[in-house]
Amino acid sequence: MSDITHTIAITRTEIRQQIRHRRQQLSTLQQQQASHDLVSQFSQHIHVQSAQHIAIYLHNDGELDTQAVINWCWQQNKHVYIPILHPFSHKQLLFTRLTPTTPLIKNKYGISEPKLDVTQVIPYLDLDLVCSPLVAFDLVGNRLGMGGGYYDRTFSQHQFVRHNQQPPYVIGLAHDCQQHDNLPIAPWDMPIKEIMTPSRTLAFN
Repeated sequence: MSDITHTIAITRTEIRQQIRHRRQQLSTLQQQQASHDLVSQFSQHIHVQSAQHIAIYLHNDGELDTQAVINWCWQQNKHVYIPILHPFSHKQLLFTRLTPTTPLIKNKYGISEPKLDVTQVIPYLDLDLVCSPLVAFDLVGNRLGMGGGYYDRTFSQHQFVRHNQQPPYVIGLAHDCQQHDNLPIAPWDMPIKEIMTPSRTLAFN
């Protein structure tokens, strides 16, 4: 690892720690209000309104609570899918159907996810919309994740795999307090088209 790469890695680690601490300090009331406000942003989005198959994460570690959005999707008869760790492919994700009665288990990171049922798995490219978690974002569309690279691999691996089939539209979800100026970016980072917070939606070219 070069000195520059090492410096960037340290900086990214420090930013993760800072932003994670910031969102963990949000009160229960603030989290509830943010979740409620997110539904207003989410339900009015043109890509959300036209989407039938939506992937979204189950919140953890102070992340923006997605349960109200998931409930709204169910009310609109939209299919909801949750990313789960691929049991055989290293640092890859599968997307499996979530219903109100789907049993959940804890994965190796302590995050709730549906128990793997291959009959409920949807190919990534069959999704209409993917709502991605993140640790930090900036105002030019850069996204900083937890560092495992799961989503970056997912976004890059399937960009144009099938002829005449577009990849799903990706929106990052975050608290407003997760904004950071001038994120240090690594070569494998995939920029994101939009960031949605409880108060606004930011679109990038």
